[in-house]
Amino acid sequence: MDPFRDFARSPDSTLGVEWEICLVDPATRDFAPRAAEVIDAVHERHPETHLEKEFLQNTIELVTPVCRNTREATDSLQRTLDQIREAADERGLKLWASGGHPFSDFREQPLSPKHTYEEIINRTQYWGQQMLLWGIHCHIGVSHEDKVWPIINAVMTYYPHLLAISASSPGWDGLDTGYASNRTMLYQQLPTAGMPYQFQSWDEWVGFMRDQQTSGVISHTGSMHFDVRPAAKWGTIEVRISDATSNLRELAAVVALTHALVVHLDRTLEAGGELPTLQPWHVAENKWRGARYGLEAEIITSRATDEALVTEELFSLIDALQPTAKSLSCEKELLLVPEIIERGAGYQRQRDIHEATGDWRAVVDATCREMDELTL
Repeated sequence: MDPFRDFARSPDSTLGVEWEICLVDPATRDFAPRAAEVIDAVHERHPETHLEKEFLQNTIELVTPVCRNTREATDSLQRTLDQIREAADERGLKLWASGGHPFSDFREQPLSPKHTYEEIINRTQYWGQQMLLWGIHCHIGVSHEDKVWPIINAVMTYYPHLLAISASSPGWDGLDTGYASNRTMLYQQLPTAGMPYQFQSWDEWVGFMRDQQTSGVISHTGSMHFDVRPAAKWGTIEVRISDATSNLRELAAVVALTHALVVHLDRTLEAGGELPTLQPWHVAENKWRGARYGLEAEIITSRATDEALVTEELFSLIDALQPTAKSLSCEKELLLVPEIIERGAGYQRQRDIHEATGDWRAVVDATCREMDELTL
């Protein structure tokens, strides 16, 4: 199998979800680099559970099996979360999830022992060392590689929609950055991360990847870390736009919106319809506006540079996606998106607590509580 050219076509619009969470010391509210210990404890009791050690020793990645819809994915994540919580409680640790930690010092967070991670740090130096960042990755099955890039280019026109409802990283190094998602701005500093190029065909993508291999880029990093990318081995499109949510309820909303959106675009293409695109400079501006303003962003909605509030566009998008969501049995989870808008996204809740208390530790405490309180 050619790892670049061969796309493992998925006959169904399957779903897989990866959610990055962390271990926190309840006394300091800083990270506890004990992920390997907790993962080993879970695997000893539940060897079937899929957990991954991540970039930092404080992080655990929860990975679902191949699922049909959001409910199956969140049910799997809930079971895994309960197993992790049991092991963490026994060690006096708290579970925390967000796009970024508001005060942890990146210089004090040890890497997981993996050659690829060491290579990234060696190559990227200062910017790579700052990757205290956590997200949600959604894999959606696609039936043919010729669909992949038209769909990815269309998904990028909805970048601020997916980011605004999940944005949860306003604090960094003890400061309020003024951004809804500081994670988005930091992550794109890596040379293999950020917006994908608007490839027009699968062959163009294959040529790009072979260039990266020839030039040594992939040997240093393992893969390209674009915000949305093909995962040829699995036959999926992987959407990596969203910050990690603090809880499963909001994760369900993000996953349902992402899954329904990609399937809707796939079906539109299958029916001979035209998918939306924006000029690369508009996509870049919308990404920045989503990261800066979150749910308060005014975004560019057309190639003619029309603009609208992202919240208005979200309500219109939910209406448009409801038939697809119904066919995927995720309509209930899709309708959690307006709940986020009404309650306030993670960055808004964090900022409100910090402004009221002046204490980022109170923000960490509240974020940890949301893991238990905002349930499905």
